[in-house]
Amino acid sequence: MSSHRLSSGGRIDRSKTVAFRFDGQDLTGHPGDTLASALLANGVQLVGRSFKYHRPRGILTAGTAEPNALVTTGMGGRTEANSRATMIELYDGLTARSQNRWPSLAFDVGAVNGLLSPFLSAGFYYKTFMWPAAFWEKVYEPLIRKAAGLGKASYEADPDSYEKCWAHCDLLVIGAGPSGLAAALTAGRAGARVLLADEGFALGGNLLAEKNPALDTILNELENLPNMQCLPRTTVIGWYDDNVFGAVERVQKHVATPDARRPVERFWRIIARQAILATGAEERPLVFGGNDIPGVMMAGAMRSYLNRQAVAPGKRTVVFTTNQSGYQTAADLEAAGIEVAAIVDSRANSGEGWKGRAQMLTGARVIDAHGGRQLRRVTIATSSGNRDIEADALAMSGGWSPIIHLACHRGAKPIWSEKHAAFLAPERQEGVTMAGAAAGLASTEACLGDGAGKAVEALTAIGFARVDPAFAPVEDRRQAASPLWFVKGGKGKAFVDYQNDVNLKDLGLAVREGYGDVELAKRYTTNGMATDQGKLSNINAIGILAEARGVSPAEVGTTTFRPFYTPVSFGALTGTSRAKHFQPARKSPLHAWAKKNGAVFVETGLWYRSSWFPREGEKTWRESVDREVLNIRRNAGICDVSTLGKIEIFGKDAATFLDRIYCNGFAKLSVGKARYGIMLREDGMIYDDGTTSRLSEDHFFMTTTTALAAGVLTHLEFCAQTLWPELEVYFASSTDQWAQMAVAGPKSRAILSEIVDEDISDAAFPFMSARAVSLFGGKLEGRLFRISFSGELAYELGVPAAYGEFVADTIMEAGRKHEICAYGAEALGVMRIEKGHVTHAEINGTVTPGDLGFGRMVSATKPDFIGKAMLQREGLQATDRARLVGVKPIDPATSFRTGAHILAEGAAATLENDQGYVTSSAFSPSLGHTIGLALIKNGPERIGEKVVVWNGLRNEYTDAVICSPVFIDPQNEKLHA
Repeated sequence: MSSHRLSSGGRIDRSKTVAFRFDGQDLTGHPGDTLASALLANGVQLVGRSFKYHRPRGILTAGTAEPNALVTTGMGGRTEANSRATMIELYDGLTARSQNRWPSLAFDVGAVNGLLSPFLSAGFYYKTFMWPAAFWEKVYEPLIRKAAGLGKASYEADPDSYEKCWAHCDLLVIGAGPSGLAAALTAGRAGARVLLADEGFALGGNLLAEKNPALDTILNELENLPNMQCLPRTTVIGWYDDNVFGAVERVQKHVATPDARRPVERFWRIIARQAILATGAEERPLVFGGNDIPGVMMAGAMRSYLNRQAVAPGKRTVVFTTNQSGYQTAADLEAAGIEVAAIVDSRANSGEGWKGRAQMLTGARVIDAHGGRQLRRVTIATSSGNRDIEADALAMSGGWSPIIHLACHRGAKPIWSEKHAAFLAPERQEGVTMAGAAAGLASTEACLGDGAGKAVEALTAIGFARVDPAFAPVEDRRQAASPLWFVKGGKGKAFVDYQNDVNLKDLGLAVREGYGDVELAKRYTTNGMATDQGKLSNINAIGILAEARGVSPAEVGTTTFRPFYTPVSFGALTGTSRAKHFQPARKSPLHAWAKKNGAVFVETGLWYRSSWFPREGEKTWRESVDREVLNIRRNAGICDVSTLGKIEIFGKDAATFLDRIYCNGFAKLSVGKARYGIMLREDGMIYDDGTTSRLSEDHFFMTTTTALAAGVLTHLEFCAQTLWPELEVYFASSTDQWAQMAVAGPKSRAILSEIVDEDISDAAFPFMSARAVSLFGGKLEGRLFRISFSGELAYELGVPAAYGEFVADTIMEAGRKHEICAYGAEALGVMRIEKGHVTHAEINGTVTPGDLGFGRMVSATKPDFIGKAMLQREGLQATDRARLVGVKPIDPATSFRTGAHILAEGAAATLENDQGYVTSSAFSPSLGHTIGLALIKNGPERIGEKVVVWNGLRNEYTDAVICSPVFIDPQNEKLHA
């Protein structure tokens, strides 16, 4: 194996040697190398096999679009498959393995698929796997699953840590090439908070592949600006609403043994007032026979390896180009002493300024590359006929495609530009500006001036005063490439999508078979569905489809650009949410208060809720719960209800919005009042319930059930953004911002009056009142709601979370003389059943308001609300539906359990005789026997009827009677006391 490292040049540290392994072979490189450049320097051309045909593949690019050089790195739990060798920073101890081959890379049995290629054309799987039907489960599916995928993941646990964080900035610059550096320098000098992110481990972009003395000067100044944050090794992977960007930083992916105190990857959520996309442009490959043979490489990538890592692509190179990039590569190769056998330019009138030694063949095309595991020669079609040239390297350039993916993540469509022979992003989008090569510019000087100018525009838009650009604007005089979508006349396979082995004939077949639409062609041929998501192949595929259909690329259009821009590890997405932190435990602001009062906690979803408060001498939980219930009925109690979902709703159309969300009316709700609301799904079934209070004309406060807090907020956001975007309404979750405590019982008013400054008498603060109040003589502000889940005179007091424990302690102290007690969720559950209040035990996804006795709450006057139309279905109005009633045992000494079924008296215990079931049950210390709520067919019409409550699991039968669901205070006298 011969060395391809040049004796001088490059941006590598030759004073240090880095040892690494590839497929079990010990190799060396230098700091500054990527795995790809180090392999090339060691003469390794064959690095992988293609997915379908297992063809030999070499390194094609020098960046994120690499389709061929996918490797598995690491061992054990640090194994990472499908890593791009072009993006792996070389480090001492790196272990990498090639993929998708067996038994070895050099001899791969899977290469037999190449012989079967005539039978494996586009769509073969759709046509083949349909028959015979019995083969699917027994033959086809097992084979497909075995063949699927490229690398193999490890079953061992990942020993490393990951984290997530937020960043805020005035200007986010994405890409640290010429335009990005110019933009960052301009904004940094102006005093703006600048964040500069680039996916490479060294900032500079294409300047790293040029001999540009200005680069180091720019980088030094940026490093010394206090308002500048540079994030190398960071890929911005998505653009989201409100100018939020997602980015993944590879913090320790370039070391063999990561520091356990630091994450290996960090997921950033960046909020930028303005952003400049200086993402550059991707060089396009050319489609000709044998264009996938190892040794065929993008011209810009070849130039990058040559100038940045001092690696020669081979001994004798042919350049095939449609634009100036090929000439630049040829000049750099010759300057390094590497023979350039020929420059093949598809344009007839070109190359006038070429002064190098290489012969020029204008109006010519490479039609075939020849070789197996390495390039040997190329066949060139010229005006005078075909000719062969010996070469072990071929540089190709079909032009440049601006990298506009991020600009299209929020729905914008790319626009075809004949001038640039490429798709461009829309020029103006709020919060984002394209600059440099991403905007279609070609020369370094023009990109520097454009980046600086775009920074001035962005800062002016957010109120910065006069800003001087770091570079002056320069006219871009370079001509765009002359589009050459494919080369005719070749005998070898001409590949469009390298990784998925989609070739020129596949796309032609797709058009002939009626799949010429760009989205259909993608799925029919799998073009653009590989790990690079079509970064190299899509533009050529569009051009080929356009020619086959006889239309412009503008009419063909592009497939949809979606996040993520490059693959993101599950570790980065998960962050710290793993193992015991997979779903972090949530503790309410009153958790410490409950704990010091002896609470026994129960996990309710993610929350730890106080379940009951045992006292000395109480041997069972029932003793504690019975005591708490009786004390509240006689005196008073305090309960932590902070876990209820809390959503602040703002906007001039907030009332109109709530009228459409709830089945009952809210538009006429008075300021200072609360109302119980029922939220339906589209199918007419109840989704959630809770109270909503009007704190001002355009400010409402909604409470939801604990379990559905996130779901309800998502539902509200969906309705506002999708169903009624014309309404001015905004939402903010405030569940964690408020400590909420229920104070219930006949003495609750007397206790709260000692800390609440306002008059809370029945006359001044009647049932269902809700308003802001001051506490402790104006020292603290809170919110007071006169609502009750227990059926007693009760209030809910909300205070800022940090003051929750202090306020609860004060209430306990003020209530000592009134015999107040702390009570938990179990006592709350008993009291709500005694009062006939429902929870999601009854709201089970199959009930309507009428089923729970809330039929009168459904507004008949509102023009529309969610669920109104479907609620009128015949089945939901049927009289024999299961509806809510109470159930109690005839013998108070007997009991029944939740989930038990209802049978008519004397009926056999069969499915046909099932009349309903018990949704909730509890022992009522107030009544001295078990009570329950149940959904029973024709329930309200059967009150007083004797039934049997049957528990088939335990073979229990209990004689019972159907009764009203309200067991305590049916006239609501306590509520209005």
